[in-house]
Amino acid sequence: MAAVMPAPAASRLLMSGNEAVARAVWESGVKVAAAYPGTPSTEMLEVISTYPDLYAEWSVNEKVSLEVAIGAAYAGSRAFCCMKHVGMNVASDALMTLTLTGVIGGLVIAIADDVGLSSSQNEQDSRYWGRFAHLPVLEPADSQEAYAMTKVGFELSERFQVPVILRMTTRINHVKSVVEVGEREAFAGAGFKKEPARFVMVPGNAGKRIPLMFKRDNELRALAEQSPLNFIEDGSDKRVGFIASGPAYMHVKESFPNAPVLKLGLSCPVPFEKCRELAALVDQVVVVEEVEPLVETELKAQGLKVLGKEILPPQGELAPNVLRPAIARLLGENVPVTTSTAAVQIFPRPPTMCVACPHLGVYYTLSQVRNLTISGDIGCYTLGAGHPWNALDTCVSMGASMGIAHGMDKGRGEADKDKRIVAVIGDSTFLHMGMQGLLDMVYNKGNVTVLLLDNRAVGMTGGQDNPGNGRDIYGDDAPRIDFAKLVAALGVKEERIHTVNPYELPVLFKTIRDEVKVPEVSVIITDQPCVLIKDYHKLKPFEVLDDKCTGCGNCLDVGCPAIHVTRRGKEIKASGREVDLAFVRIESSVCTGCGLCVQPCAPDAIVHHVPVSPIKLIKNCGA
Repeated sequence: MAAVMPAPAASRLLMSGNEAVARAVWESGVKVAAAYPGTPSTEMLEVISTYPDLYAEWSVNEKVSLEVAIGAAYAGSRAFCCMKHVGMNVASDALMTLTLTGVIGGLVIAIADDVGLSSSQNEQDSRYWGRFAHLPVLEPADSQEAYAMTKVGFELSERFQVPVILRMTTRINHVKSVVEVGEREAFAGAGFKKEPARFVMVPGNAGKRIPLMFKRDNELRALAEQSPLNFIEDGSDKRVGFIASGPAYMHVKESFPNAPVLKLGLSCPVPFEKCRELAALVDQVVVVEEVEPLVETELKAQGLKVLGKEILPPQGELAPNVLRPAIARLLGENVPVTTSTAAVQIFPRPPTMCVACPHLGVYYTLSQVRNLTISGDIGCYTLGAGHPWNALDTCVSMGASMGIAHGMDKGRGEADKDKRIVAVIGDSTFLHMGMQGLLDMVYNKGNVTVLLLDNRAVGMTGGQDNPGNGRDIYGDDAPRIDFAKLVAALGVKEERIHTVNPYELPVLFKTIRDEVKVPEVSVIITDQPCVLIKDYHKLKPFEVLDDKCTGCGNCLDVGCPAIHVTRRGKEIKASGREVDLAFVRIESSVCTGCGLCVQPCAPDAIVHHVPVSPIKLIKNCGA
């Protein structure tokens, strides 16, 4: 990806929070930035990679990305790392020791919390990592603050030699507002200085660093009390005062513009004296925070009388339509009636895979093979749990399909003794956290059939490159992993490794059916590209011949969104059984000609689409 000419200093730009952070990273003189894609954080690194004079990379997982950033910061350069909330669970092993060594060059870690679960398997509050790892946490409320706090983060990081967490949420990551930008700052790296007592964390050295960490805690708490990032806005309505941070602050200001508010920009450590100062101004204090009652709990432990989750919901965004009724009930007022415009009626559409997705054939086949228990994984593969396939029994976290499948095999009881265990995982997910699970499975003599769906992209987050497709973040050529050789190196027998085309359903069906009968680990690799990346090439589309369609609906079981039901009916079979009929058409304008739907069509009613010329249409209309 070629770098673009950045907008000049003093420009006022409409930016998302992700774009604003990226700009601030570049201006801060950062030399190294690393991440693994994950909504809502992905765009931060995508945008950073377009700026000149720094190195950016997609790492294979969040832990590695943090380690890359740590190395650069140890070397005295400024470094940046970003991830979505679940990514920090992966990276935390490195984080919990990093808090003892600290850094030399500034290191900012942006964590994007998916408040409201727009595309995640859970809802987490990453502010806890600040308490757990004894790190300062900054919480922007809009894009301008995301930009400014990123720059402040590097200054804090170098002043206290500590990594700084920038806690973002989906609302900040993706919503755009005006940002006034500055210039790139030249930052000369100090270079790595050998200091084993600090950077080699054997127990003897680590023990000596712990008192320094607590000393730093006290210094940061004193800073939080004085920081201009934490300030009180007085108001005329003293009945309730609010303590809020991030987008919750915006919601409070919109809902109660006349109420006193303590805004926490540097929310960890909590400035207790500032909170007491607010409490002295008002009748009662409400802490408004998304997601966990973290500040609220700390204040109550300090003896402050505050309210929070007693009156506010423990999940989701705390928007005005949530805040206003809650505070009205607290004050004994009539709960305001929400007057909203009537919702636009949209035809319901469940989450599904793309037209011609190479995973369609895999899940169609899995739905046809009997007696399977299927352990799934994060990403597009999760969609296999939906209609019409219903071909997923578990999905917990990135890479967990392997270990869970192995555990289900080893832990099976009498009721499951004849079940075949299958694990499904994607290429990027396999490289992220799946390899260790497969290694464990082989080493411990498991009995699982693994389906490794190689679509040459991190599909769910937008098709980012990874070591499986031979391109780096800049689109340049990079070594491409050979998955067959990789799984062989992890111990899978060569005769148990199969590479198949997922569009060839009979071959796929036979391979799965044969391998699940073998009582050892086998791996079936499918190797067709995601339909949304440039590696995919469309073929001639198909259409349905109305006079041949019998309404059997077999093609619908493939699950391709290009197939539409035109009418339904019923039929009484010779046996007297009543069956439902579904007559269909194919939306030829979106069909890519993958041919999956053709294979289960018994009456051969699906044929290549023959375009009708406009002239012929006009003639037909005239006739």
